[in-house]
Amino acid sequence: MANTLETGKKLVELCRQGKYLDAVDTLYSKDIVSIEAKGDAAMPARTQGIEAIRGKNKWWMENHEIHGNEVKGPFPHGDRFVAVMKMDVTPKAGPHAGKRMQFEEAALYTVRDGKIVREEFFYDMGGDAGA
Repeated sequence: MANTLETGKKLVELCRQGKYLDAVDTLYSKDIVSIEAKGDAAMPARTQGIEAIRGKNKWWMENHEIHGNEVKGPFPHGDRFVAVMKMDVTPKAGPHAGKRMQFEEAALYTVRDGKIVREEFFYDMGGDAGA
């Protein structure tokens, strides 16, 4: 059984390689819960289940040109670890379509029995996203 640090190292390495779906397929629990800092009707803040998470990741990759990414971590603490990600992307659709942007987020992952059971993303949405 993989421990939290081993699971974190595998996730970080796959993300550095841009293999996000491989990470979902190999490291995530079938009952995974994903929490974004903010959601809307098209993409809710809370998503649950491996198929829904695969869909969320496929949507991201299909709707963004990824120019580069940087991933730091993992930083473990008990059954959790944090990874810090910087992304350089150009959205293909929506209000920011065609506008290249960079952003940084921290992700907190909870591990049980060597599988990621919860992911939470923290990022600045501008304005009063946390209110």
